[in-house]
Amino acid sequence: MSSTTQGARARARLEVTAAIKDEARRQLAAEGAAKLSLRAVARELGMVSSALYRYFPSRDDLLTALIIDAYDSLGECAEGAHGKAADTGPLGRWTAVAQAVRDWALRHPHEYALIYGSPVPGYTAPDTTVPPASRVGLLFIGILRDAHQDCGLTEPPLSAELRPEAERMAADLAPDLPPATVAALIAAWAQLFGLVGFELFGQFHRVVEDRETFFRHAVGRLAQDVGLA
Repeated sequence: MSSTTQGARARARLEVTAAIKDEARRQLAAEGAAKLSLRAVARELGMVSSALYRYFPSRDDLLTALIIDAYDSLGECAEGAHGKAADTGPLGRWTAVAQAVRDWALRHPHEYALIYGSPVPGYTAPDTTVPPASRVGLLFIGILRDAHQDCGLTEPPLSAELRPEAERMAADLAPDLPPATVAALIAAWAQLFGLVGFELFGQFHRVVEDRETFFRHAVGRLAQDVGLA
């Protein structure tokens, strides 16, 4: 087989794979992840199910591909914002990354729901989703690491009761950061995605009107919680 033929086949496979994902995302928006069906995707694309299975052997394989794409898209957005804020100091970078998370979620609500919404019944994410899912968290760790090295980080209070768990988390995630900082970061990370989820899924309706200003204020408070001046 010539290299030209191999290249054409590879391009064709990429095009079909992209079409399958696009249709799956459309179904996510219309029906939700729990109702995603390979047969329905194949039907909408005019394919027989057996042909689609050559690209994604199961619904879970397709879900995994969509989840990885969503995490990578979010990660790229956050990393781009972080890079543009490189000269603004740790607090500026913290704010830029948090704002990028919100901006991406508002542009991609159904993909956000896929990765940070309710778990899909019967689906267990494989380890291949871990590196893409870690991209935003690693940015925050890097920001705190730089601030810590430059003596621009105040260690948050830590109760004696929580210290063993904080030390375990620090050993796993960022051994060069104080355990109190890592514990505060985990709490801030959860609160950040909680803020975005509340806005995206309607829990702020008739509660928070100026959501942009509220979000910036909340992100600033989270920065204080982790010890950023």
